[in-house]
Amino acid sequence: MEAINFSPAQIHLLNLMSHIKTDTGLEQLRKQLAVFYANLVDDEMDRLWESGQWDEKRLEELRGSHFRTPYNS
Repeated sequence: MEAINFSPAQIHLLNLMSHIKTDTGLEQLRKQLAVFYANLVDDEMDRLWESGQWDEKRLEELRGSHFRTPYNS
């Protein structure tokens, strides 16, 4: 069996999660993590917009696009 090497961030989160004892606490953590990642995405989109890599034209090109994998049954 191959050993798993956790990053310092993963170890920190595992240690923090050991203190969560209720479903409410878990839900609060999930919400905070969602906010954290949403902020990362917002910051990256702002950077792309300011650099010119993302603009209104590119946004319009993607409007109405569907990227789901078609599944045949």
